[in-house]
Amino acid sequence: MRLSRVRAIAFFLFVFGVFCAGAAALNVPQSTTVHHSKSKTASHVSSARHAVVHHSAATTSARASSAHTSSRSTHSSRTHVASTRSTTSHIGSAHLMAGAAVVSGTATTRTAYLRRTSLHRRHRYYERFTASSFVVGGVGEGDITAGEDPVVRQAAIDALGDMNGTAVVINPSNGRILAMVNQKLALSPGAEPCSTIKLTVALAALSEGLVTRDTMVQLPGFRMNMTQALAKSNNLYFEELGRELGFDRVRHYATEFGLGELAGYEISGEQLGEYPDQPIPESEGGVARMCSFGQGVSLTPLQLGALVAAIANGGTLYYLQHPTTPEEIANFRPKVKRVLNIAKYVPDLEDGMAGAVEYGTARSLRVNFRDLPVFGKTGTCSDNGTRFGWFASYSNSAEGSLVTVFFLEGGRPTFGPKAAELTGDFYRDLWDHDFFQVKNQDAGNSATPAPAAGAEQ
Repeated sequence: MRLSRVRAIAFFLFVFGVFCAGAAALNVPQSTTVHHSKSKTASHVSSARHAVVHHSAATTSARASSAHTSSRSTHSSRTHVASTRSTTSHIGSAHLMAGAAVVSGTATTRTAYLRRTSLHRRHRYYERFTASSFVVGGVGEGDITAGEDPVVRQAAIDALGDMNGTAVVINPSNGRILAMVNQKLALSPGAEPCSTIKLTVALAALSEGLVTRDTMVQLPGFRMNMTQALAKSNNLYFEELGRELGFDRVRHYATEFGLGELAGYEISGEQLGEYPDQPIPESEGGVARMCSFGQGVSLTPLQLGALVAAIANGGTLYYLQHPTTPEEIANFRPKVKRVLNIAKYVPDLEDGMAGAVEYGTARSLRVNFRDLPVFGKTGTCSDNGTRFGWFASYSNSAEGSLVTVFFLEGGRPTFGPKAAELTGDFYRDLWDHDFFQVKNQDAGNSATPAPAAGAEQ
């Protein structure tokens, strides 16, 4: 019995000794093993493992920083706000650069790019908005409506619902405003045009012969033509066009298309948007950023409406007129501001604008309306706690065309696709009231044919 106990104790001491030896071996620093390894492959794998660990640490740190930052007040500077506007393309670029860092095996570079990506994500998903997307009370109360088309106006009011915004509807064959809901906002100094600025940049690039709708432009990691870029509202594509054109040419065409000047003819209360004389600083993106979503530019709903009306009618830029009495309707005569040499480029532009509605950023319009072709462009961006949602469009029917601009201000529920959705509601309402068969024809009867170049200004 005593011998058995001795054997048991000896066995226990043997096992304990083996365990301690194993533990000592496990505690040898890994870097020591890697340091003595003569295999280049093993060294590379080790480096890759270290990079992955560093990536996790950086990501964790960025998430913690993001969570902490989200409890603070929203950044109000334009530089920080700019990174929140249409950031999908920039985030994609950061991921591409992070991937390049993995190939090179440079942990430091990889970490820097991953932190940049996390920063974009933080701004994209945690931006705080202080403005409300909704209004209390009737939309358009206090508007002057005696000279407007009552069917068009009611359809625009119903489409807006309780959203904080304005809707402007224009007859592109003569420049007459058929409805202007929430006139205080419609006549205000405007806001950043967001991606609707891409229409002016596209027309400038087409006019200069820089591209056609089918020209494939090489971008980081992919290629794209104008039709795809307009439909998907791709920032990188228009940044590249902006750099190729340069600020002077971009500004020349923008002002030729009516930006930076009053769009209306003696419309009481209309205020002026702005197109700057100099590009924004390169630190904020320069001319590239101005061409992707209009940073530094102030656009009014009337200016955008006048431009889209010129696209719809083949190049006549009308002064917009807003009759306020039955007498003004009876005496209405169109007034031409100037004739733009864009007719041959409109089909190139229409492909992308149709694509936006059919499969791109404005496809929400087709949820409620599919009875007529609609060509449009969305825009979404934010500034100082307020988010903007734009959608400008024109319809195409045998009885005539309409131009619409829906502009929304608010918080997270406000964005370009929402404005496109409301536009679909507007067209559906008119269609259900047989407007395109009857009312639009009546509106056209009040107009004279479009004057040629050099006609009464």
